[in-house]
Amino acid sequence: MATAGHDRPPVGESDSLVTACGRRIAVRSLRLPPTGRPIRRIALDVGRDQGGEPGVWAALTADEARDLAHLLLAQAAVTERGAEPGSQV
Repeated sequence: MATAGHDRPPVGESDSLVTACGRRIAVRSLRLPPTGRPIRRIALDVGRDQGGEPGVWAALTADEARDLAHLLLAQAAVTERGAEPGSQV
């Protein structure tokens, strides 16, 4: 079912995850067809929290999405090792 006020398809399990704090993070392809130069982005949508507070979203270029993925993987590795913030990965 679409979210009220938005004409987008429902979020499936394959394109989102629910965090331990209950927020759904969805990742989708976003395509806007302006004349002569289509815009293609990766949409990252962080949904409402458990208290119903609105979430946030960002539209990333492919390079930005790759950079974000690199940062997330680096921080995951630091967290798994139990290293202090700011230490080298």
